[in-house]
Amino acid sequence: MESGWSVGVVVPAKNEAPFIRKVIETIPELVDCIIVVNDGSTDATHEEINAAKTHAQVIEIQLDGQGVGAAIDAGHQAMLEQFEGPFVSVVMAGDGQMDPADFGAIIAPVILGHADHVKGNRFSHSAGTDNMPAHRKVASKILSMATTLAAGQSIEDPQCGYTATSHEVLREWNWNRSWKGYGYPNFWLIQLAKGGWRVLEVPVRSVYGKETSGIKRLKFFASVSTMMAVEHHRRNFGWLFNRNVTPHTLFAFIAYAIGWISLLPIISTDLEREMITRGLHPVFLTIGAWAVAHFFDRTATAMVRELRLNAKARQET
Repeated sequence: MESGWSVGVVVPAKNEAPFIRKVIETIPELVDCIIVVNDGSTDATHEEINAAKTHAQVIEIQLDGQGVGAAIDAGHQAMLEQFEGPFVSVVMAGDGQMDPADFGAIIAPVILGHADHVKGNRFSHSAGTDNMPAHRKVASKILSMATTLAAGQSIEDPQCGYTATSHEVLREWNWNRSWKGYGYPNFWLIQLAKGGWRVLEVPVRSVYGKETSGIKRLKFFASVSTMMAVEHHRRNFGWLFNRNVTPHTLFAFIAYAIGWISLLPIISTDLEREMITRGLHPVFLTIGAWAVAHFFDRTATAMVRELRLNAKARQET
């Protein structure tokens, strides 16, 4: 427990026998409950979980290979059953890539009321990312740009899974729609933006050893990119039909619509014909419209966060 808040850790694990015991045994003493989600391991992960020595209560949940997103969801939902009062739920991977020394920095903003969801940022840590494989750095930068666009707010390291989430977020989360695979951090960031939750990135150390990734890169990029594009439009257009609508959301919607209209060949407008007459391709109109849309989208996202914060303040007074 920390400052009146219970503290839980969700550890998704699949075939992590070489690492899982150390992960459990090095989790800080302030943690009350550790939920290890064994997602269909075929090695000695189960035995290593049972052999681990720790001060905290350890609960193992068995899944059958449903994916890392499903495993984390199961852990968070189990955490809701463990605690009645305020609590923070932290995700630490079963392969040892999360440094326990960063644990305090991850949970502090949530407990102090400065954020609803905190995530690690490996690129802002003083130790740098020198030990991060080059292909992961490139992929992280590409996904950072894509997630920033999709979430309507700046995200520097979306793929870092070291997170701390407030009980308030978990109690309102739509578990039926949650993303089940490797793109879960991106999905969460988009949905958090849609709900007006405050997201904060804090520096964490990049840890890499002999662990191997099960990600198939082309399949991952195809599925996650598609998911982010769909969820981005659902978020942006969905604001028009609920209480969060503001002039900025309307302007963003209009700008996105102009971009699509100018992009689709079956639709022709006077503006497009004028651009072609002047030797300009309509794609420039699309890029310009979407740039304007993103500006209004980021402003609208900030305003939705402010609306939620104000509503919470009124409830507490």
